[in-house]
Amino acid sequence: MSKAFTKEGDGDEDEGAEPKGLPPGTKNYMRPQGYQALKDELTQLLRVERPKVVEVVSWAAGNGDRSENGDYLYGKKRLREIDRRIRFLTKRLESAHVVDPAQQKARDRVYFGATVTYANARDEEITITIVGIDEADMERGLISWISPVARALLKASEGDVVGVRTPTGLESIEVVAIAYEG
Repeated sequence: MSKAFTKEGDGDEDEGAEPKGLPPGTKNYMRPQGYQALKDELTQLLRVERPKVVEVVSWAAGNGDRSENGDYLYGKKRLREIDRRIRFLTKRLESAHVVDPAQQKARDRVYFGATVTYANARDEEITITIVGIDEADMERGLISWISPVARALLKASEGDVVGVRTPTGLESIEVVAIAYEG
């Protein structure tokens, strides 16, 4: 049968669109800028995107037969996506524990929010910042505090050599520098 005549899913399945959850019993740590970014996205969805889609769906519903009305069908699907994202963001913001790295007192050790430069076994220096799971972006050097590298680095000092479990085995990395930025 042609794909044109098969029923598509209603979009309720999460196809990797949202970040994976926190391990049970852990706090949802977040930097102030990460918290603000989620809050801004929620505001954008509630005040701009959702009202526009509701308007389109309302207009399309008034055009008659909804079963073959593309604007109506797409709008309803988009509305479900927006509502799912709103629920997700609301839960994340409610459970957030905002930690400002600039307020860190023990700046000689690696804690949440630290920007760490480390050297790997190939003498490559890599700089990362340890952030919340909703802020993680490897391309920008932002890694989640629950990632293997971050967990290995936590509580380390400059000059410490720590072991990181990788798919190829245990790898040693040396802490070169630690900084805390606001």
